[in-house]
Amino acid sequence: MPEWNWTQIAKHDSLTEGPAWDGSGLLYNECSASTTFRWDSKTDESTVWRNNTGAANGMTFDRQGQLFVCEGNAHRITKVDTANPNADPMVVSDSYNGDGMNWPNDLAVDSRGRIYFSDPNYTGGPNNLEHESVYMAEHTFGGNWNTIRVTFDTHKPNGVLLSIDQKTLYVADTSNVPAEPRRLLAYPVNDDGTLGDSQVLHDFGKGRSIDGMTLTTAGTIIATAGSSKAGPGPMLYEFESSGRVVRTHPTPADSPTNCTFGGSSLGTLFVTFAGGEVYRVDGTGHTGHLAFPQRRF
Repeated sequence: MPEWNWTQIAKHDSLTEGPAWDGSGLLYNECSASTTFRWDSKTDESTVWRNNTGAANGMTFDRQGQLFVCEGNAHRITKVDTANPNADPMVVSDSYNGDGMNWPNDLAVDSRGRIYFSDPNYTGGPNNLEHESVYMAEHTFGGNWNTIRVTFDTHKPNGVLLSIDQKTLYVADTSNVPAEPRRLLAYPVNDDGTLGDSQVLHDFGKGRSIDGMTLTTAGTIIATAGSSKAGPGPMLYEFESSGRVVRTHPTPADSPTNCTFGGSSLGTLFVTFAGGEVYRVDGTGHTGHLAFPQRRF
């Protein structure tokens, strides 16, 4: 396996998150600035793509190329028109049982169009809901959306990721409370989209747990975790589906937040960081597994 070579492609004033490859460029968020940027692979420059994002965090495309976004400060999941990103987005979910969501953080979409999203609270203020859980939003008759709670054992769920066969949902339970666990969980996905009992794949102890994750075509989980404050430091982990750590890669900046693959053959890894950095890694030895776009050789 080759050594990873890191190239910084952007630097912002505050935390970047939600990298999503659109086929020829990388969309990503500067959360506190409520701005989505787009890095163009041809010009190697980042420009503002969307404003007033509601402190958007996680983003993902479905198989049809529709872009879904976690708008943390707006407490909702939206679908953004990629042809007109500053138009009012369509609201997918903004409440559960009549109460507003906490701060939606990350999401994954299955082949049926069901959206799984995490809803933690990292603000230090009171929750809107009494729990911090993962939800599933699904289409109902007439084109509306229904939001269902699917986890009941999470403390502060963050990154979410579906396995290649979509039979497992991986969830990073990433608390910042010392007494609470920091772990990677795996849930079996039932036919109706609900989840079975979780299995702990990895326990990070007192170190910083996983923030965001992406998947390779071999089913390897690439996860951002760690910081300079505790544990072995900031790095990207490669996990087998069993939770076994295959290898780790130290990062050039502190506290990596999320990652995704891109490039024409989906062989380039893009990583965002808490300090506002955005890096790319060419020649990782992996090919990304993305719902959209398909690989081009």
